[in-house]
Amino acid sequence: MTTQNSTTSPAPFDLEAMKTAVVDAIEDIKGFDISVMDVRKLTSMTNYMIVASANSTRQCKAIADNVREKLKEKGFHIRGTEGEKEGEWVLVDLDDIVVHLMIPTTRAYYNLEQLWTEGEARRGHIKAS
Repeated sequence: MTTQNSTTSPAPFDLEAMKTAVVDAIEDIKGFDISVMDVRKLTSMTNYMIVASANSTRQCKAIADNVREKLKEKGFHIRGTEGEKEGEWVLVDLDDIVVHLMIPTTRAYYNLEQLWTEGEARRGHIKAS
């Protein structure tokens, strides 16, 4: 008999279901400019990062609440949430997926998509010794 602990990676279909549930939860509250990045080759901390924009801090908080609610309903574990007090950048940690919800000015300033895609491009130039 095999048991699955919290450090075991989910089956690919579970990960796909989780990604779909996150995107649906964001869209339910009218989040926009949703970007899904596969970061498995860049970090061991998570598999995907999902970045989305909201029109206000209140909407960021509402989207984060909806993501947590919808994922809990589907049986996924919510590790934690950061940034809800200010609401300009709310992070929802689902272990295998980290969700970043930002107002447009914050998103433009930090530009996570460029940061992570540049990391992958640079990693491609490193040759194994």
